[in-house]
Amino acid sequence: MPEPMDRGSAPADQPQSAERGPALARAALDAALARRSPRQRAWSRGDTGSVGNPQRRGRRGYTAPGPDPRDPQPLAAVLGKLVKARGWQRPKAEATVFGAWERVVGAEIAAHSRPVKLDRGELTVEAESTAWATQLRLLSGRMLANIGKEIGRNVVTRLHIHGPAAPSWSHGQRRVRGRGPRDTYG
Repeated sequence: MPEPMDRGSAPADQPQSAERGPALARAALDAALARRSPRQRAWSRGDTGSVGNPQRRGRRGYTAPGPDPRDPQPLAAVLGKLVKARGWQRPKAEATVFGAWERVVGAEIAAHSRPVKLDRGELTVEAESTAWATQLRLLSGRMLANIGKEIGRNVVTRLHIHGPAAPSWSHGQRRVRGRGPRDTYG
């Protein structure tokens, strides 16, 4: 007849209390690690070797100290890379002429003129008066040098400067030749 068991004692086929704690957990972990495939073992060691994809290894875990391509990047750096990759350097330089006109030609000239059109290296500039148009024609060499220094050479090769545009009285498809309204602008 079997002996009755105490609640505190373990049967003979069960591990002793010393083996039930951390040692039992370690034995279970070792057994689970032994059952894993070679590919899983390579990933856990961080060694891809010929097994696995080395590109995916960097996506797991923490990065090391220092710069990493996954770190947040300044917007200017990202846009600079995009402009260079797409070949947008020339359109960017041309847009800078219009966007940063005051910085390119100076505050005083920018206050009295504005760029209108850039076509095949010829920049059309409209002055606020005919006097300023004459003055800008005299300064065109210096303006081209400033534009070349700020934006880059061969973006703007010629300047076409004109005064303010007169009002147009021609509306519609048909026009009648003549001098226009004589009592106002005659």
